Amino acid sequence: MSGVADADTRILSEDMTEFARVMRSETPPDQRPVTGTAPRINVSDDDVKRGLGRLVLALVRLLHELLERQAIRRMDSGTLTDDEIERLGLALMKQTEEIERLRQTFGLEEEDLNIDLGPLGKLL
Repeated sequence: MSGVADADTRILSEDMTEFARVMRSETPPDQRPVTGTAPRINVSDDDVKRGLGRLVLALVRLLHELLERQAIRRMDSGTLTDDEIERLGLALMKQTEEIERLRQTFGLEEEDLNIDLGPLGKLL
């Protein structure tokens, strides 16, 4: 017994194939339209790699910017020695260079890393 009434619809079935069919939103063969086929998403390996690269780099860049802001706060508060400031600056500079290298490797533009979060606005 299955049905689609609302988000709280329960599926009661002892047959796992019925459960799997509903979870995949398959139409039973006897109820499929005679003409046409179900739309398919055409995703190439390159699109998947680029999309994953974009997501990972956007998160890395967000973390990098948070680290920069924290470093600036610590420098302004005077809690870092001159040597620590120097090492922190070099580490952040190398990190920026690596993010840029990876961005170019994945063929991404700068604005590609600023993911739109809908009602929350842009990521960066």
